[in-house]
Amino acid sequence: MAKNIQSLERAAAMLRLLAGGERRLGLSDIASTLGLAKGTAHGILRTLQAEGFVEQEAASGRYQLGAELLRLGNSYLDVHELRARALVWTDDLARSSGESVHLGVLHQQGVLIVHHVFRPDDSRQVLEVGAMQPLHSTALGKVLSAYDPVAHSEGLEVPRESFTPRTVTDLKEFESLLDMTRARGWAADVEETWEGVAAVAAPIHDRRRMPVGAVAITGAVERVCDAGELRSELVAAVRDCARAVSRDLGAGRF
Repeated sequence: MAKNIQSLERAAAMLRLLAGGERRLGLSDIASTLGLAKGTAHGILRTLQAEGFVEQEAASGRYQLGAELLRLGNSYLDVHELRARALVWTDDLARSSGESVHLGVLHQQGVLIVHHVFRPDDSRQVLEVGAMQPLHSTALGKVLSAYDPVAHSEGLEVPRESFTPRTVTDLKEFESLLDMTRARGWAADVEETWEGVAAVAAPIHDRRRMPVGAVAITGAVERVCDAGELRSELVAAVRDCARAVSRDLGAGRF
């Protein structure tokens, strides 16, 4: 079994200590409670402070949790709520479409799959929760890039790799695709990321009308497309699913 990293264990213990009990603690209190030398405790606190996980009150010199932890916590809660609200709707979408359904969010200049409903047949499938997809070529990525300003900036900044002959890498062409996505409310990926695979995705908004994720139907081109075009009933179904999840998140009607 791999050994735990002691400095990380100590940092985690400090964060837990600051999260409970008194609002602010001094260096001596932290060091004695955790059984650490003052110099060791101060070094860890200084690192946590530099990363925004801990703040030091100027007047008293005492420490408290920092704003960065709140941001990370809210991010986790947002994703957790999104997935929880989407469970029933994505199950229904997979059942009605007969295809796989993915729920994705922006993460580290890509799309993180946070929920995956298998295609409802007996075929062997691999769970893709935790997988990353590119912003510029996937339906999920294009939807996020079209509606989320942060995703849009990152989609422009990262190298747009060519995965198939259909992948759009030119900046102006990519921007045109995003304009089209905003105009019609959904994005397509027909063999732009994987040969033989097509997808359609729509955006999900929260109570502030901010884009928080996207949902997509993904399957073999011969099933998802008709004469080279995405089947209209699948486009309508994924948009209905996105609207339903958005309403459950408090976004109202879209």
